[in-house]
Amino acid sequence: MDKKEWYLEYEIHRNRPGVLGDISSLLGMLGINILTINGVDNERRGMLLLTEDDSQVKQLLAIIKTMENINVTKLREPKLSDRLAVRHGRYIERDADDKKTFRFVRDELGLLVDFMAELFKKEGHRLIGIRGMPRVGKSESIVAASVCANKRWLFISSTLLRQTVRSQLAEDEFSDEHIFVIDGIVSARRSSDRHWELLRRVMRMPLTKIVEHPDIFVQTTEYEMNDFDYIIELRNDHDEEITYNVIESDFSSPFQDF
Repeated sequence: MDKKEWYLEYEIHRNRPGVLGDISSLLGMLGINILTINGVDNERRGMLLLTEDDSQVKQLLAIIKTMENINVTKLREPKLSDRLAVRHGRYIERDADDKKTFRFVRDELGLLVDFMAELFKKEGHRLIGIRGMPRVGKSESIVAASVCANKRWLFISSTLLRQTVRSQLAEDEFSDEHIFVIDGIVSARRSSDRHWELLRRVMRMPLTKIVEHPDIFVQTTEYEMNDFDYIIELRNDHDEEITYNVIESDFSSPFQDF
């Protein structure tokens, strides 16, 4: 039999003592293993389960439906968002209209790093945009996520230490072991022809790229927002407005081209 993972999430109508024990006992009787468990929202609990065959899940669902205190909200093969919700105890905020846009605040940097690390681990071409005000933690989160994903980060353009742009790379740097980081404003405002030749070569390759300030990047290039697979927004707090007039005023210091 093939083992299979499932994500079970249920809502508690009346949080009486022993509800979790009842669910755990039921899973044990059905031979279903609990891999991870956590609260994922107010009055909700999520579990990653491991089964031997699908009949166990059918039996589980049939019995749970008879229990008055809980209501199953999700029972499916786990998505990335489910795994992160169980790991961190909360769901990632997602734009209601644009499903590829994910929102974080600075207090959620651990969740953001974990989310990006999972994206970085995936094989093949992936283009990610990240929006946010200066010094909110964009570049630092990218570096931390690269470490978590066991990847090397490589700045094509950046303001992390000082404003720098790359105009060449060694051939062994063009590999899927690297995460290519591009600052959309630096590349748009302060780059040379050689930098753009390098940038276009990187963009054409089936590698993972992450672009800070993607809105500025698409204004001055042939790329469009539809080219991005994911858009991440990082704010100091939920009410902060990402204003590019303020961001661009920070880009007045000297830069280094190498």
